[in-house]
Amino acid sequence: MSWDNYVSSLQEIEAYQRKVRKGYVKDRNMYLKGGPQDPGPAYPKKPKATRAKSAPAGFGGALEEEVEEVSFEVQEELQPEFWQNNELNPEINKRLVEIVTDFIDNLPVDITVEDIRFTGSLANYNWSEYSDVDLHVVVDFSKINDDEELVKSFFDAHRMRWNDKHDIRIHNFEVEIYVENAGEEHRSSGIYSLLENKWIVEPNQKSVEIDYETAKKKADDYMNQTRMIVNMIHADEDYEKALRNIERIKAKIRTMRKAGLTSKAQEYSPENIAFKILRRENILRKLNDLKYLAYDSSMSIEEVNSGV
Repeated sequence: MSWDNYVSSLQEIEAYQRKVRKGYVKDRNMYLKGGPQDPGPAYPKKPKATRAKSAPAGFGGALEEEVEEVSFEVQEELQPEFWQNNELNPEINKRLVEIVTDFIDNLPVDITVEDIRFTGSLANYNWSEYSDVDLHVVVDFSKINDDEELVKSFFDAHRMRWNDKHDIRIHNFEVEIYVENAGEEHRSSGIYSLLENKWIVEPNQKSVEIDYETAKKKADDYMNQTRMIVNMIHADEDYEKALRNIERIKAKIRTMRKAGLTSKAQEYSPENIAFKILRRENILRKLNDLKYLAYDSSMSIEEVNSGV
């Protein structure tokens, strides 16, 4: 399918996303259980097949009881089920390539993959039970369309849909697919090429002092701000203010992580550890869901009982 047919593909994705959003907000009282009198969790159920522990009631404090500090420690070796003699397990390599091939085959446009890269904590010494299999599909966006931002949005929509529809696990680690523009700077101290079967950036085990207390405080702050947004929607019904604050928080989280990854500590920076805590506690997903809810609520007109 040519790029000219991309618009029809986007319409299909948008229809799917509307269906998903409808499921999130069909029962607002259940979704926003609690409120100022009972600031309980906004999700009535724990997201399926997650290794992250649920957030504390109202997203406030006591993070040390939810995300163990030990899970961020540097390991003595690379994850042994994935790595053999410093190379990726051949069976896992083959399976990951198959997964990416299926993802590509489901795209509505033809693309040329320059590389498939395995990165993240499982390609490093800071892996834990909470790690994901981060697969980066490297594509030259300029060969698809001159508007690279549009191409990025296209891939983001498709990979989010793929990740949402599939729950593929390798030794109980969830597989997450990303599409990366060729030449894009990807800061990581561990990057492995599946196609070349070799390290692009080989990780080094080194003594790293992780400032977990600072990371926890940063994460706590964003969790408390998220709780305040729940109250803006549920108690105050100030949807415009909620939308402004959601965008502000999301932007600050992105900036925080970028600052951490560009620092000397990189993955081990307090900013990146805070980002990982927020991701484990589903705060990033929750902010997106609250955005949909605030928008839909602001556009809705409630029925009025006339007494007739």
